[in-house]
Amino acid sequence: MKVDGKEMRPIWFDRTSETVQVIDQRFLPHELIIKDLTTVDDTIYAIKEMVVRGAPLIGATGALGVYISLVQANNKGADTDYMVSECKRLKDARPTAMNLFWGVDRVMSAALSRDTPGARITAALDEALVIVEEEAVNCRQIGEYGLPIIEEISYRKKGEPVNILTHCNAGWLACIEYGTATAPIYTAFDRDINVHVWVDETRPLNQGSRLTAWELGKHGVNHTVITDNAGGHIMQHGLVDLVIVGTDRTTRSGDVANKIGTYLKALAARDNHIPFYVALPSSTFDWDITDGIADIPIEERDPDEIRYVQGLCNGKVDRVLVPPEDSPAANHAFDVTPARLVTGFITERGVCGATEQDILNLFPDKKN
Repeated sequence: MKVDGKEMRPIWFDRTSETVQVIDQRFLPHELIIKDLTTVDDTIYAIKEMVVRGAPLIGATGALGVYISLVQANNKGADTDYMVSECKRLKDARPTAMNLFWGVDRVMSAALSRDTPGARITAALDEALVIVEEEAVNCRQIGEYGLPIIEEISYRKKGEPVNILTHCNAGWLACIEYGTATAPIYTAFDRDINVHVWVDETRPLNQGSRLTAWELGKHGVNHTVITDNAGGHIMQHGLVDLVIVGTDRTTRSGDVANKIGTYLKALAARDNHIPFYVALPSSTFDWDITDGIADIPIEERDPDEIRYVQGLCNGKVDRVLVPPEDSPAANHAFDVTPARLVTGFITERGVCGATEQDILNLFPDKKN
C-alpha cells in the first residue's frame, strides 16, 4: 500500500543491512518511526508491546523472529535445543493470536529440516519471506472474494454510499498488504464503488481512530471516526449497510476471537438485521478447537493501557491519565463472538457460512 506516494509494508527484510524492520505502530498516526529487530528479545518486545499487531502481521513477525534467533549474537551455532527454546519464547509473546504459533512452527520446521547452521539460516529466512508474501496474496484474495458483497449493496442502493462499519484495525497495518476486513473495502474503492467507512475508535489503544483512519485517509477512502459505543445507535438509524471485522483466532466451528468489543457489534448487527462478516486468512483458523468461549485464551494486558490515553499535545506525542490515580482497571484484550452471530467468513478461498460444515467444505484438507 502507499503512504504519501511511497510503497510501504508494516514489516520487511532489508537486504542491504540484513535486518528485519517494522513500522512502530505505537506512534501512528502522528509519527512514522521505523524500528530494527535484531534479537529475539527485540521481536518479543515488538509483539508484546504492540509495536506490531494484528494476527497476520504477528504471524509474519514471529516467522522472521525464528530467522533472527539463528543470526543474533550468541546463537549457539543454530543448536537445535537453543532454537526450539527461542521459538517457544516467541510463541509465548501473545497467547491469543493463532497466526503467531502457526508462523513460528512453520519456519522452525523448515529450519530443523537442515543439518548445518548456514543451511538452517537460509531455510528460515526463505520460509519466513514466503509466509510474508503468501499473507499478502491471501489478503488480496480476501478483497476479491469480499467485493461482490459490497457490489450487491451498491447496486441495490443505486450507487449511493455503501456504509461499512469495522472495528479495531484489520487493515494493511495489521497484515502485510490490503488487510483482512479492509481488503474488500480497498478493492471496492479502487473499482470506483462509492464506499464510506464508520471507524470506531477501539479503546483502549484506539487502533481504529489512530490506525484505520490513518491508512484509509492515506488511500483516499471516505471515512468517519466514531466512539466505540455509537455503533448500535447508527445501526438503529439505518446508517450501516454492512459490518466487516477481522479476527485473531477462529475455531473450526466458527466462533471468533477478536478485539474486545466485537461481540457487542455483532449483537447490535443481529438486532438490526445487518450482515456481519469476518475476514481472515486460513492461517487464523484454529483447526483443533470448536468451543471458542471455553478454549480460546483471552489475553489480559497492562491496565495502564486503559488508564492512560495517548495523543498529540503541543506538537509531541504524550500520555494523559484519565481515571483517578488509585482506581484499579481490568484490560481484557479480546472477546469471543459466537458463530451464530456471524453471517459468514471471507477467506482467500472464498466466502462461507459460519458453521463447521461450511468452513470444512471450503477447506476440505482440514477435515482430519
